Amino acid sequence: MHFDAFDRYHEKESFLHCLDPRVKAVVTVIFIVSNALLPDGAWFAFVFGWLFLIAANLLSRLGIGFTLKRSIIALPFALIAITVLISIPGEPLFTFQFFSSQLAVTDAGALRFVSILIRSWLSVQMAILLVAVTRFPDLIHALEHLYVPAILTTIIAFLYRYLFVLTDEVFRLIRARESRSGAAPGSRSGGGVVWRAKVAGNMAGQLFLRSYERSDRIYHAMVARGYAGHLYTLNPHEMKSADYFATAFAVVIISLTQVLGRL
Repeated sequence: MHFDAFDRYHEKESFLHCLDPRVKAVVTVIFIVSNALLPDGAWFAFVFGWLFLIAANLLSRLGIGFTLKRSIIALPFALIAITVLISIPGEPLFTFQFFSSQLAVTDAGALRFVSILIRSWLSVQMAILLVAVTRFPDLIHALEHLYVPAILTTIIAFLYRYLFVLTDEVFRLIRARESRSGAAPGSRSGGGVVWRAKVAGNMAGQLFLRSYERSDRIYHAMVARGYAGHLYTLNPHEMKSADYFATAFAVVIISLTQVLGRL
């Protein structure tokens, strides 16, 4: 297992790739917060925000539909908000029978639901673009420069660094289980539900113990090499005039989105 399985960074020579990671992180957060603050049914603002994303895709040289194709997979998770269709008072659009209850989908509920879907879709696209044009170590150091607590950035960095190691451990445990659960051709290996639950519990316990022991060894190795709670980088991360200009321009565009959403 390699970093490529988890790393979503795409190497390109583009304007967005060359921006300081602090700029990209701040603009992404402002864009997502702005989306969350837009009122329901702010269609012009939603379209304006999407045009901003299209322009960012073009500046990244990743293709106009780069984030669009990858964001569709996140839409089903927004369906958790489907209950707003029937929970918000308004004019009923249609009614349906659910067991012994008569439920009505209201116009206000439908408006809120569609708005939530669009907000989620736009925010996911912005997050996808951020990780596609920013190396993960640079993003972590950008968060440190932005005064995100060091303990949080360190945990995220180590999770990213050793996630593939834990994945390898899981695959080894699965192979060990399969090698000890032989079966005749045409029959299912292993035992019943109780047996499988017991084996899965043992595997989870083994994974926790191995992870704990590995983390202890890694920490002592890092301390022996001079680790003092700060992650260093070879990139200086110096803000240039283009970075300040891009930040100001993005903030103005996002502010215009808020204005359009309230017209």
